[in-house]
Amino acid sequence: MQPAQEDVLTLSQTLDQLMARDSVQVELIPEKRGLFLKHVEYQVTSTRYKMSVYRRYSDFDVFHEILLQRFSYRVVPVLPPKRMLKGVLTSVSERDFIEGRRRALCRFINLVARHPFFSEDELVKTFLTFSGSDVQIKLRDTYKKTGDEFMTNRVATLAKEYLPADIQAQFSASRELIKNVHNSFSKLRERAEKIAERSKENASDLLMFGRELSTLGSDTLPLPSLASSQSSWGTLRQALKSLSVEFAVLSDKSAQQGRREEDDVVEKLNLFLDLLLSYKDLCERHEKGVLHEHQRALHKYGVMKRQMMSATVQPKEQASVEQLESRIVQQENAIQTMELRNYFSLFCLHQETQLIFSYLPITSHILGAFVNSQVQGHSEMGQVWNELRPKLGCLFGDKNGLKATM
Repeated sequence: MQPAQEDVLTLSQTLDQLMARDSVQVELIPEKRGLFLKHVEYQVTSTRYKMSVYRRYSDFDVFHEILLQRFSYRVVPVLPPKRMLKGVLTSVSERDFIEGRRRALCRFINLVARHPFFSEDELVKTFLTFSGSDVQIKLRDTYKKTGDEFMTNRVATLAKEYLPADIQAQFSASRELIKNVHNSFSKLRERAEKIAERSKENASDLLMFGRELSTLGSDTLPLPSLASSQSSWGTLRQALKSLSVEFAVLSDKSAQQGRREEDDVVEKLNLFLDLLLSYKDLCERHEKGVLHEHQRALHKYGVMKRQMMSATVQPKEQASVEQLESRIVQQENAIQTMELRNYFSLFCLHQETQLIFSYLPITSHILGAFVNSQVQGHSEMGQVWNELRPKLGCLFGDKNGLKATM
């Protein structure tokens, strides 16, 4: 009996195992250096390596560029844009943009640090641990020593042997399924963002409602003589001022719920959507890159062969014939290498498709975070509302507009 073939194609990684590889925090350093230009710096802290380093956006940009060169056949997460190009940023929108970019950089580095292949590569370790003066030079030097993954992966030239016969059919079916998942998650994020935004708007409305009650109660103008002597408005007006405190608490609770919805729900959706978008980019790189180059090489080889046939029919100088033969041999070698790379690209694509499926259980994490945020938010606000009910009775007596609950 022959020994069982090693299953190098299958990724046996669960979501929990991927998440446990590392957790990286990206925090904004408030100081901005530079005489004329404002520069943003980030503190990047890895749980795995138990250390912090400082990085600029340009460091992330170079790191992303080199990752694409090193792992061109794998899902390299998207990087957020450096700046907003349209219009002049106001101070508020600039802060929002910088915070949004910080969140996106945090998602990027966590997806990289948890990737089953990236996480074990020297490039990632360098980015998360190197504290020297120029990390970009160090990253480039590290890549020069290794080259791309095809040159270092032990099964790269044998990838064809591990691929199932129906790999193309599997890829097409998986790609269509992932496309549908991507569309659904995009719509879920859109709704989650609206829910979080409504919580923030509710917080603003509650605060303004309380302030208007305070303004109403602070009116010092005397009641006119035509008002009934039995009118209790003067007493009620004084009581209104104190209610703004409770409404400020309600506003704060609603704002907290909005932040939880944004941090715990929207961000998890964004993380998975970043991965799905990167998978889409990978599929396009495979089709437009490796396959297209292979087809071009075959076409060029066909042209050379026809030229060679023509040369044998129509006598030409021996030197030119030998030169053409040499070019044909070079092209044959190039085609062979491209075929190997094409199979390795399919091999990696098959593994990256499995990675997407490994992340699908994040759906339960998102739903859990959503439910918890609603339970906590409504519970906290309900407690304040319930505390406010007897206070209204004390302030206004029995005629306070409140109905007894059944």
